[in-house]
Parts: sequence; structure tokens; C-alpha cells
Amino acid sequence: MGGETTSQQRRVPLKRLLRVASVSCGVQFGWALQLSLLTPYVQELGIPHAWSSLVWLCGPLSGLLVQPLVGHTSDRCTSRFGRRRPFIAGGAACIAVAVLLIGYSADLGRVMGDSGTHRPRAIAVFVVGFWLLDVANNVIQGPSRALLADLTGKDYRRTRVANAYFSLFMALGNILGFATGSYSGWSSILPFTATSACGKNCANLKSAFILDVIILSITTFISLSSARETPLNTSFRTTGLESQTESSSEEAFLWELFGSFRYLTSPIWVILTVTALTWVGWFPFLLYDTDWMGREIYKGAPNQGQNYHSGVRMGAFGLMLNSIVLGAVSMAIEKMCRKWGAGLVWGISNILMAVCFVGMLVISLVASNLKPSQSGLPPDGIVISSLVVFAVLGIPLAITYSVPYAMMSTRAEPLCLGQGLAMGILNLAIVIPQVIVSVGSGPWDQLFGGGNAPAFAAAAAAAFVSGLIAILALPRSRVAKKTTIRR
Repeated sequence: MGGETTSQQRRVPLKRLLRVASVSCGVQFGWALQLSLLTPYVQELGIPHAWSSLVWLCGPLSGLLVQPLVGHTSDRCTSRFGRRRPFIAGGAACIAVAVLLIGYSADLGRVMGDSGTHRPRAIAVFVVGFWLLDVANNVIQGPSRALLADLTGKDYRRTRVANAYFSLFMALGNILGFATGSYSGWSSILPFTATSACGKNCANLKSAFILDVIILSITTFISLSSARETPLNTSFRTTGLESQTESSSEEAFLWELFGSFRYLTSPIWVILTVTALTWVGWFPFLLYDTDWMGREIYKGAPNQGQNYHSGVRMGAFGLMLNSIVLGAVSMAIEKMCRKWGAGLVWGISNILMAVCFVGMLVISLVASNLKPSQSGLPPDGIVISSLVVFAVLGIPLAITYSVPYAMMSTRAEPLCLGQGLAMGILNLAIVIPQVIVSVGSGPWDQLFGGGNAPAFAAAAAAAFVSGLIAILALPRSRVAKKTTIRR
């Protein structure tokens, strides 16, 4: 669209699309560290398990406003650097600041007066960094997706390929991030990270985030230098389509955003519904995956021995396996959607996700009835079963990271929505369920004994229902027909 019209006409080479998508590797590296290490770490700082999910509330809240606002603004941005790149660069800079605040929260808390195990100032610094990280993630994600959509234009097949590349780099970032989180020796490699306020586990986390800053800087540079955007004010003089899009976006943002829901077509409403239920399923897992491994498989607790931390590291290893599977599946998504239809692929993957969550509940039940071994570690069979479930969940996660965005992108085009605004609308279907889960999962789990099983049971039910809706309500032949025409 607009500034990318000329590039679209030239059919941007797939190699360049691959390089542009690489920014998701750096972003996802930090996200992987956040998912695997920060729920356990915030409990080490002193926030109870029942309220740890509230720390994650900023992600969906900022996504509710920030990502649609950034998407809308980037659609209209007239910067000489292009529409999307200024937001991607700014978001990456904020991520770097945020992860350094998180990594050094214990040290900064000590400087400001914390002592012993009472660390309210460290918690405050951590929360500020955590919330800034979530805001920055939401700043960068929408424009990154929209940039790929700009470069592929109305070529629906290439749009799916570009989103598959994005998902592939997310998988690579996950693999690197979870591998980093599962390694316990970073404090030896980077000894300066260990201080009187920051012990071995804290130093490992700090080292991991320093590596995140390095990787994010490299991938952001590759992506931004590969994307050739024409400033929007130039495109206004060369294309009428963008002028039409711009004129439809002149009204104030928030009420215009929500008012646009009246004009969405039935297939888009189905996509939003399935997306919302899908994330009701995913978010409890993303919140508590490594905590589940530490508490319910290794039967440990934060600040009480090493079992919990061993479980957290094993959970990070399981998430690394998950990401390897995610990357492999990402390469086959376009072919699967072309053969069976995106709705069927998405629906089956969500039902598989529900089966995996039920499997986690069964493993928890079996583990709770086993007597602890002399070493205090769980039996190998329980650990292997847990890792298998984590790995298999990479299949539906790959679909979640790719198919909804591609479907939304292609179906929003006839409505003359900018791609940034379209991604913002889809993001509302992601963040509203996350708000509900963030507020309710901790107290809900506490009501039933403090474990993670109730949240996972609700996740399994939501995933199963979303799968059925996708299979029954999302059109299949229409997608295949469009793909054939474009080819």
C-alpha cells in the first residue's frame, strides 16, 4: 500500500522478505526469556504466586491501546524513514532499556535502600521494566507485521509466506531465548553480573538479558536496512488508493477504531472470535509453563531449595523443544493451508492444543500421587512426558503465530483498512482475553489450592471450542480459490 506500491509491483524478493522478518527473532528472544524466567523471578522477589499474574496485566492492557494506536499512526506516518521503520526502531530501543531495568532491578533496589529479603524497591523497578517491556513489544509487533503486509500487497500467497517467515524467526528467537534461560552457568561466563544483591539465579537472568540486547540490535539493523520504504507524502502524489485509505483514517483514533467494528464482515468476526478463544487457551500456559514444571513436576517452591529452579530450567528446555517444532511447522504452513484450507488447519491445531493441556492435567495428577525419590527429583518418565507435551504444543503455536494474521490481512484489504490498523483490530481479540486471564487466573488457581490446574482446565476448554468454530465457520474453498487465482 502507499509508500510500498512500487515495491509491490516489482514483487519484493523472498530473500528480502526473509531479512525484513528477522526482527522477530530479536524480539522473540527477549519474549522467550520473559516467558520462561520472569514469573519465577517475580516470586523470588517476594510477590505471591496468586498475584504474580497481575504483573503480566500490562501486556494486554498496553496491547489494548498501544498496538492499535501505533498501527493506526504508522498507517499515516510521513517520516522520511518510512511508515513502519521509525516505530520498529523506537520499540527496539525501549525493549533494550526495559530488559536492562529488569536485569538490574535487584541491584538498583539495593542502591535505593533494600536490605535482606525485603525488596520493595527492587519489585518497583522490576515492575516498571516489565511494563515498559510489554509496551515496547506492542509498539514493535504491529508495524513489523504491517511492514510485511505492505511489501507483499494483495498477493495472498506471498502474504502467507511472509507471515511464515515471521513465525520462523519467532521460533528461532524462542529457541535461542529458551536455551539461554535453561542454562545455569551464565554467572560464570559473565562474572560481573553477580553482586551482593544479585545471586546466581539473578545473575543468570541478568546475563541472559544482556545477550538479548545484543541479538535485538543485530536483527533490528538487518530488518530495517533491508526494508525499502518510500515516505508516505511521496506516495500521496503517486497513488490514489493511499489517499482513499488516508481520508478514511482522519477521524479521532479510539472511537473510530471501535466504530469500525460495525463494518467488519462475518468472516472477520469469526477470525476475531476464534483468535480470542485461542488466546484464552494460550495465555495460562505462557504465564505458568515453567512455574508448572517447577511446582507440580519438581515439587519445589521459590526461595526454597533448588528443586524449583531445576524445574524452571527444565521447563525452559521444554520450551526450546517447543520452538524447534514451531520453526519446522512454520515452513509447512503455507502448503497445509493451500491444500486443506486455513480454517481447517487452524481448527485442528487448536483441538490438538486442547488435548495437550488435558495431558498436562493428567501428568500433574500422576506426579502428585508419586512418592518422591531419594534425590528429590521426579521420575524420568514424568519429565519426559512433560517435555513431549511442551514440544507438541509447538505445532498449534506455529499456526497461532501465522494463520490468523495472514487471514486478517487478506480479508481487511477490501475494507480499505490500513494494515497497521487491521493488525491493531486483531490485537484487540488477543489482549482482551489476556486481561481476563491475568486478572482471574491467580485467584482462580488459589481458590482450588494454589496450583495451576484450574487455569489449564479452562484453557483446554477454550482451545477445544475455538477449534470447532474454526473448522465449522471459517470458509475453506474460498481461501483455496483465491490462492489459485493469485498463482
